[in-house]
Amino acid sequence: MIFGDFSEWTAQNLVIRIIAAVVLGGVIGLDRGMKHRGAGTKTITVVCLASALVMLTEQYIQIYFPGLANMNRLAAQVISGVGFLGVGTIIISNHRVKGLTTAATLWASASIGLAVGIGFIDGGVLITMVMLVFLHVLPFVERFVTRKSHYCNVIIDMEESRHLQMVIHDLRAADIEIDSMEISAPRVAGDNATAHLVLHTKKAMEHMEIYEIITKSEKVVSVDFLG
Repeated sequence: MIFGDFSEWTAQNLVIRIIAAVVLGGVIGLDRGMKHRGAGTKTITVVCLASALVMLTEQYIQIYFPGLANMNRLAAQVISGVGFLGVGTIIISNHRVKGLTTAATLWASASIGLAVGIGFIDGGVLITMVMLVFLHVLPFVERFVTRKSHYCNVIIDMEESRHLQMVIHDLRAADIEIDSMEISAPRVAGDNATAHLVLHTKKAMEHMEIYEIITKSEKVVSVDFLG
């Protein structure tokens, strides 16, 4: 153990576990709060602290009420129960799913709280550090890889779905392949038809080039690139 063994039930260890839960949850929360995400410092700190309390309670029951405790039961309920908070942070806007990282961070914070609550502070600290590093590094890696990718997701709104054939013809003429396609019919008469296409280009192409090819058809109302 790097920080020591805090699994023994003593007043000093209890205080250290609670402080560790507050600090680790606060650090993660501050990182998300600075980015103005849905779950900020207060939410994530409370989730981490409450998860730690669950494990403290489990250990308390095990010590003072032998035979009644099941060290896995309450922890499992936290892991599944924190999902309702995560769902509240996920929204779909303009064909984009937002809030997944925030939801995952909430779930991870609960897991860290459980680890700290049972005295596994080393694991909580290590995972917090690794998570923060990757939350900052991976976006740069993802953007670099995306720029090199020959695939792109595009949402096309048209006056009618039958006009999609014209768009497909223009794309194939430009040597762009249709990897997959999904068409959503208008829900109400007069609404636009929507098509979700995954395109594969044989050479690197900017989104603007693809946009100009798609909008050759006057029947295309709007074009939106995902990612």
